[in-house]
Amino acid sequence: MARPVKKSPEQWKKEILNAAQTLFISKGYEETSISDIMNLAGGAKGMFYRCFQSKEEVMHALGNQLFFENNPFEAVKKRNDLNALQKIKSLLVLNQSDTKRNDLNVQAIPVLKDPHILAAAVEENRRIRTPLWLELLEEGQKDGSIKTEYAKELSELLPLINFWLMPSVFPATEEELQHKYHFVLEVLSYMGLPLLDEQILSFTEKFITDISEKGGNSL
Repeated sequence: MARPVKKSPEQWKKEILNAAQTLFISKGYEETSISDIMNLAGGAKGMFYRCFQSKEEVMHALGNQLFFENNPFEAVKKRNDLNALQKIKSLLVLNQSDTKRNDLNVQAIPVLKDPHILAAAVEENRRIRTPLWLELLEEGQKDGSIKTEYAKELSELLPLINFWLMPSVFPATEEELQHKYHFVLEVLSYMGLPLLDEQILSFTEKFITDISEKGGNSL
C-alpha cells in the first residue's frame, strides 16, 4: 500500500485557510470551531496550532489572502483609459462588489472587538494600503483629476475609514452608520477627493445594512 503523501506546513496552511473561509461564510465566524475547521481540512487539531495561534489569526490571514488574490489597486493600475479619480472610483466598485470579501468582512465584525486583532489589522492596512492610496492620489494631482494638497494625509486616512464604520469598533445603529458614511463623502469631497457615485453609494449602503444586521444595534 502506498504511503499517504506528507503535506508541507505551507500546504496545511492553505488547506486550513480554505476550510476556514468556507465555514466562516456558511456557518459564521462565531459558530465555527477549530475542530470544525480541521474536520473539513482533514487534519488533527494539533496541526492547526502548528500553523496558527488562534482562530482570530486565521481570520486576519484570510483577509490578507483575499486582498492579494483580487487586488483592486492592481486591477485599475494599468487602465490608461481612466484618470486617477476614475481609477479610484473603479477600484471602490471592484472592492465593494467582491461578495466573498464582503461576506468575510461581515464575519470579521466580532473579531475586531479584540484590541490586539484590531491593532494588527490597522497596522496591516497602514503598511499595505497606504502606499497604494498615495500612489493613486499623487497620480491624480499630476493629471488634474484630484485637486488636493493633502495626498499623504488622505492616503493615511482612507484605510482607517472602514474601521470607523465598523459597529464593533464604534457602536452605531444602521441609521447612524449611513449618516457617518455621508459625512465621510462630504469631508473627502471638501479635501479634493469627490467620490459620490450612485454605484459606490448603492454597494456601501447595502454593506452597512449587512454589518448592522450582524450586530451593530446590539453593541
